[in-house]
Amino acid sequence: MSALLMLDTNTVTAIIKDRANNLSVILNKRPSCISVITEAELRFGLARRAINADLRRIVENYLACVDILPWTSHCAQRYSLLRAELEALGKPLAPMDLLIASHAMAEDCTLVSADRAFAQVPGLRLLDWSTSLGK
Repeated sequence: MSALLMLDTNTVTAIIKDRANNLSVILNKRPSCISVITEAELRFGLARRAINADLRRIVENYLACVDILPWTSHCAQRYSLLRAELEALGKPLAPMDLLIASHAMAEDCTLVSADRAFAQVPGLRLLDWSTSLGK
């Protein structure tokens, strides 16, 4: 398992809403980051509906202190191969999930998510915080 953990959007949301206390054990032991795609999803969540100022401040503070990895040409290459592979298997993934999964793979990260859809991605190292950490 890669030492670097990439947190997906549902994981970050659970952290921000203080619903993932069991994750702190592993996050204190291993370095973590998010994809710029996750940042985009979080910012979309803030933009699409009226959010209270406290939540906006919490999200912005989180984004200011987390390592956010950029999308690169290497990520795009990994995305194209993964998308073709999943389509050939008849297992398409939601567009943003596919971007995040391919980003984690391109960066050699373990993806941390409670989203069961990621389990169908061949070669993706996955840590389901909702079960693996004793939720």
